[in-house]
Amino acid sequence: MEHKTDFHEARSRGHAWQARFFAAMASRRCKVLRCAKQDAERELGYEALHAAVKARRFHLVECGDQYVIICDSNQVRVHH
Repeated sequence: MEHKTDFHEARSRGHAWQARFFAAMASRRCKVLRCAKQDAERELGYEALHAAVKARRFHLVECGDQYVIICDSNQVRVHH
């Protein structure tokens, strides 16, 4: 039997994941967070992650199979 996740249940789980993720940053005073794209997209979805990062005025970088969040609102420059 196929199990279908209720939309509201999935949304609630995503909000809980987001709260834990950003709380970890605050508790450790991190300046950079990273997570597997697969985990973030499964638990929250790209659009919601991007909106959460943008709301905090942070920066979201995609590198390989990871998302890197720079927890600072200052301008970011990438040097190659």
